[in-house]
Amino acid sequence: MLWGLMAAKVVADKGNGALRSPVSWALLGLVIQRPSYGYELVQRFERTFADALDLSSLSQIYTALDTLHRRELIEEFAVDDEHQDHPHAVVRQPKPHYRATAEGVRHYEQWLVGQIREERRRSRLFARQLSVLPPRTAMGIVERCEQSCLEEAKNAHPAGEDGPPLADRLLCEEGRLAIEARLAWLEYARRELQAQVGERTASR
Repeated sequence: MLWGLMAAKVVADKGNGALRSPVSWALLGLVIQRPSYGYELVQRFERTFADALDLSSLSQIYTALDTLHRRELIEEFAVDDEHQDHPHAVVRQPKPHYRATAEGVRHYEQWLVGQIREERRRSRLFARQLSVLPPRTAMGIVERCEQSCLEEAKNAHPAGEDGPPLADRLLCEEGRLAIEARLAWLEYARRELQAQVGERTASR
C-alpha cells in the first residue's frame, strides 16, 4: 500500500495533483509499447481502447500528451526525416515524437498493480453496501447482477475477433474467469441471504 501511495505522490509532485485520467494512463502504455507521434497515437488509441475508454474529442489525446510530458513521464525526441536530403523534398515542420522515460515506465507498472487493489476495494464496498439492505431487497439485487453476468457471458466476443490477438486473448480469458467468479459469489450471497430470511421468518 505504501509503495502505491509513494508512487502516486511522486506523480502528483511533478504536476497539479495526482494523475487520475484513465486516458492519460492508457496513452502512457501506448508510448511505452512503441514511441510515436500525436496523430499515430490517436489512431492506436482508438484501435486499442475503443471498447473500454471514450474520448470526448481527439484533442483529449493531445492534452494527455502534454500532461504526461509536463510530469516527465514521457519525453520528446528527434526523428531523422529520411526525405530531408532529397533535392525536391518539401520541408515540413517535424512532428514531435514521444517516448516513455524510465520514471514513466516505473509509474505505469505501479499504477497497473494499483488497479488490482482498486478493483478489490470496489468489491469490498459492493459487498458492504449489499449487506446493509433488507435481505429480500438484497436478494433482488443479487438476481439482477446474476442476469447481467449471464447476459455479459452470452455477448462476449471470442478471442481473436478484433484488435491485437494478445489483447483479445487476455481480455477473453479475464472476462470468462471474472464472470465465473462473480456467479459463484452471487450464488454464495443468495444462500446467505436466504438463510437470513429464514431466520427472520422463524423468529416471528
